[in-house]
Amino acid sequence: MSAVLGFDFGTHSIGVCSGNPDTGTASPLPALKARDGIPDRQALRRLMEEWQPRVCVVGLPLNMDGSEQEMTRRARKFGNRLANDFRVKVAFEDERLTSAEAKAGIFEKGGFRALRDGKGRIDSASACLILEQYFEGGGGAL
Repeated sequence: MSAVLGFDFGTHSIGVCSGNPDTGTASPLPALKARDGIPDRQALRRLMEEWQPRVCVVGLPLNMDGSEQEMTRRARKFGNRLANDFRVKVAFEDERLTSAEAKAGIFEKGGFRALRDGKGRIDSASACLILEQYFEGGGGAL
């Protein structure tokens, strides 16, 4: 079965994870470095070629009231580029509070040092939470 990849979009770093819809679990992968929300092209291409995902899930950073913001539009643009450039199905998942939850989990395991040293890890942990939330919502039955 092909993989499912999850992404936590950011302007400097894009968290990445792989997921298994059968178990509903996700595992972090190294985050992609980005410049103003645009990931390193070669790194993204290598990732997509290696995993050959059938679906990519991109987190949507919504306001707490559910309304969209500039980052929401930028995350959608990133997802649309994935769909067009790699001919893959892209789904979007509400990501409210996933970064805070990821930070709490990393802090619990390693304290302040883990938080300070782990920006990419936080982004990829957030991607895992986004993808697992997507699976819980029925996205795994694709």
